[in-house]
Amino acid sequence: MSPRQRHRLLAILGTVGLTDLALLAANHTGVQRVVTTLVPVVGQFPAESLSGTALDIALMTTLPVVMLALAPLYKPNSRRILETVGLTVQRVFVASAVLAAVGYYDYTYRLPRITLALLTTVLLVVLPAWFVVIRRRPVRSGDRAIIVGDDPTEIDRVLEATEQDVVGYVVPPVTAYVNGDRQYLAATDGGDRRPNVSLPDGGRLSQVAAADAEALECLGDVTQLESLLVEHDVDTALFAFAEPDREAFFGALATCEANGVRTKIHRRNAESVLVADAAAGEEVVDVDLEPWDAQDRLLKRLFDVAFAGVGLAVLSPVIVLTALAVKLDSEGPVFYQQRRTSEFGETFTVAKFRSMVTDAESDSGAVISAEDEGDVDPRVTRVGRFIRKTHLDEIPQLWSILVGDMSVVGPRPERPELDGEIGETVETWQRRWFVKPGLTGLAQVNGVTGHDPAAKLEHDILYVRQQSFTYDVKLVVRQLWKVGEDVVETVRSGR
Repeated sequence: MSPRQRHRLLAILGTVGLTDLALLAANHTGVQRVVTTLVPVVGQFPAESLSGTALDIALMTTLPVVMLALAPLYKPNSRRILETVGLTVQRVFVASAVLAAVGYYDYTYRLPRITLALLTTVLLVVLPAWFVVIRRRPVRSGDRAIIVGDDPTEIDRVLEATEQDVVGYVVPPVTAYVNGDRQYLAATDGGDRRPNVSLPDGGRLSQVAAADAEALECLGDVTQLESLLVEHDVDTALFAFAEPDREAFFGALATCEANGVRTKIHRRNAESVLVADAAAGEEVVDVDLEPWDAQDRLLKRLFDVAFAGVGLAVLSPVIVLTALAVKLDSEGPVFYQQRRTSEFGETFTVAKFRSMVTDAESDSGAVISAEDEGDVDPRVTRVGRFIRKTHLDEIPQLWSILVGDMSVVGPRPERPELDGEIGETVETWQRRWFVKPGLTGLAQVNGVTGHDPAAKLEHDILYVRQQSFTYDVKLVVRQLWKVGEDVVETVRSGR
């Protein structure tokens, strides 16, 4: 068993065992009497212990709540002692708040107040101590690293800048057929791709020497990255791509983040991704893949679900009337579906009320931005002009938010084709992919559209840097106000 797997096992087993013992101790009548006698503040709570079925249900309620609250600590991230203690204390308070809420609504099997108070106190002591004992130490010089990339020059640059023990490198899974055999391809110094080695039996790739460094073993391709991280007990992934495609680059980032592996990139490539603040003179910097912690992401997701659910329910009459209007106004389907780019470069299907004649884009050959489909266009129907001006065509995207493809606030998703075109002129365009796309965003509320990709990117990155739950709420209020103004203006103008 690898150290990473052992950490997860110990974290889960420790949480289960310590929570059960803490609840049994807090529920014991003798313990409650001693505590109420010695601690006047707790003395106001009457001693009350559960037994039989009530105790069993209390255990079955408490354990899942505590385990879910402590979930971020199961990931084998490298943390310092104070960071580990602080995060554990924070998660214990979250669990206690949830248990208190459950008790408020379920009077039959709620935890007695004294039991909950004692349970929280015990967990605040034993769980931080346990996670400190099993924690992974911060990354130090000499810890194991792996290079993910395909460019020998970049590999050299990273090797010269790091003091970690690099066990090998992993390449993107680019394949071709040479003389009838399947060949894996690797980038050469000139940027061309050449056959590397045939893998008919699933064997490893051959070694490829970097220009100025000792040859490194090529461990495999990024499709095997997760198993390689575990097999070689990797602490850090050093990215060294020449021109990575979205699947290889962002897929590798997501795999590393899910496995608690730090990701770093050379400072000279820092503009291609989001990076953390680096010390002066530091050549290899951390990739800032997770700008929100788990609690903030959960709060954001709950807000998304509530907003989309309430919106679909409240607007259901409007949805029915809009669908009828679209159907009666012109031939064709009610909804218009497109593929859009999502987080980490993935794609998803989004629906809008159809506002143009059927197959309008295939007839003209035009590729239209996700948010810049013009109003003065002969392909736009009469109803289409109205629902665009009033933003009614966007309502079906609430479903994409509800199922988790989008968020209420985030960079507006574009078509993969447009992303490719813009990426050729705006080199840092992929930095928008570090967060889930949104129905609205900082660029939208400030009137910045895809006609100015550089300005749009600037607003999107500013949002990624400053995002918070309160910031999201402010942007939503501004967007709703803007939508209201557009509706009023459209109704007043009569067109």
